[in-house]
Amino acid sequence: MNEMQRGARLRPRLRLPAWTSTLTWKAAVFITLMCCGLAALLGCLVHGAMTRQTVGTAREKALTKLERSIQWYETGARLPRGEGIDPAGLPSGLHALARGGKRGTEVGTHRGRPVMWAAAPAEDGTAIAVFVDFRGAERTILNLDRAILGSSGLAIGVTLLIGAVGVTRITRRLHMTAQVARRISAGDLDARVGDAPRNKDEVAAVSRALDTMASSLQRKLEAEQRFTADVAHELRTPLTGLNAAAELLPPGRPAELVRDRVRAMRALTEDLLEISRLDTRSERVELDSHDLADLAARTIRASGTDTALTVLASPRVETDRRRLERILGNLVANAHSHGAAPVTVTVDGPTLTVTDAGPGYPEYLIANGPQRFRTEGTNKGHGLGLTIAVGQAQVLGATLAFRNRAEGGAEARVTLPEPAAPAATEPPPGRDGLPAPGSCARPAR
Repeated sequence: MNEMQRGARLRPRLRLPAWTSTLTWKAAVFITLMCCGLAALLGCLVHGAMTRQTVGTAREKALTKLERSIQWYETGARLPRGEGIDPAGLPSGLHALARGGKRGTEVGTHRGRPVMWAAAPAEDGTAIAVFVDFRGAERTILNLDRAILGSSGLAIGVTLLIGAVGVTRITRRLHMTAQVARRISAGDLDARVGDAPRNKDEVAAVSRALDTMASSLQRKLEAEQRFTADVAHELRTPLTGLNAAAELLPPGRPAELVRDRVRAMRALTEDLLEISRLDTRSERVELDSHDLADLAARTIRASGTDTALTVLASPRVETDRRRLERILGNLVANAHSHGAAPVTVTVDGPTLTVTDAGPGYPEYLIANGPQRFRTEGTNKGHGLGLTIAVGQAQVLGATLAFRNRAEGGAEARVTLPEPAAPAATEPPPGRDGLPAPGSCARPAR
């Protein structure tokens, strides 16, 4: 049994091409099969009816001629050649029927041409038989069959063409609806299908439902963005006063705790304001030429953390220094807050990689990206730092990817757009605190 199962698994499975799973292909096959079945049914009915009519007419002619020949035979008149008692070519079945005392007809041949035979019993166990030419009836049936085949093929082709046009229109509208859905999922909340009002079918219902959902989602997100911005703006004024009041407190542990919490609230408020600006897509990029290794070293010094810098290749890139420092600073801060030492920043061409030796990113973050204030179980959430980093990366046109390393720890990789001058430059000796390419030295602070 195991050998049979193993053999079944090893046998290649027949797989149809991907295009055969499309609605257009399925509809074409269905229409073709239905038309062929209907054409075959109608063709058989028409062929059977016409054949019965043609054969019946030939049979009547043969029986009429048989009656005349019987009268001639009874009066002793001479019968035409090929007719009479047991003529040559008479089918054996019809001959046996006549010898049995019955009359009958049968299509046969005489001298190589089709004829309709008619036979009746005669004296001494013989049969008197006649025939009529059946070539005209046979040509009529043949021409009818050709006409049925031609008209069926034409009808199938026309029906298939009309059906393909109709199905293509429907599938085109479905593809447009799917494209708009993908644009909405990518963040373009202004995308709409805008199906024609005259359309009242199911596709139009799906399109209008998608447009309604997009409008509702857009209104809710805009309300959430306005709420976030309004809350952040309103918090600024009391926080400024609270910060001033905290500075007036007498030195001591309580005063330090109050000042620390005020600084945390001010930082959170600034993050909320930055997210609101990113959500409204009102940010403008100020591009300038920067050395990527210099920029990374400056960011690490500003973070005040024990972070190593590895430079493999350091090009000059056209980017917004403030935004890139914000991205890198948030990634380094997150690595120290939620990961474990050592934390390393690697510069390799237009790519910046931040790694740590901590437990790694949660699965939801790798699958769906960072989410604001989300926590996983009893673990501490990732706050707004990674969300801001992703938003700023989108503004720069860069890609920010998160993954867990096989050897343990988390890795965040920022890939900048191709620089205008992609040739890598080696850092000049004596540059302030910058390690040589390929080294793992920690930058001076």
